[in-house]
Amino acid sequence: MYRASDEVANEEWLGDLDEAADRLDLDDDARSRATDLFLSTVPDADRSKRATLATSLYVGALIAGDRRSQSAVAEATGVARLTIQQRWKELLETAGLDAPEW
Repeated sequence: MYRASDEVANEEWLGDLDEAADRLDLDDDARSRATDLFLSTVPDADRSKRATLATSLYVGALIAGDRRSQSAVAEATGVARLTIQQRWKELLETAGLDAPEW
């Protein structure tokens, strides 16, 4: 869970998340879930925030049933696809969900 002050402290990052969600044409539910995931797991180090933002978008879309490929999310957020590939299952489990067995 996060505090309202987390939203204020990460306002710029949330703007980046919104812009990437626009590029991905994500629905409102996916955006909301991605925002919640990001704010609940945001790291202290700025260099890790971009990776967390990208992974949150991927997982938020996955949870909401508005799936996007790891490559598409990586391109929209400016991270490597491998970054998302390495982090998404852990973030999904942090959210209390089981990763799919595809």
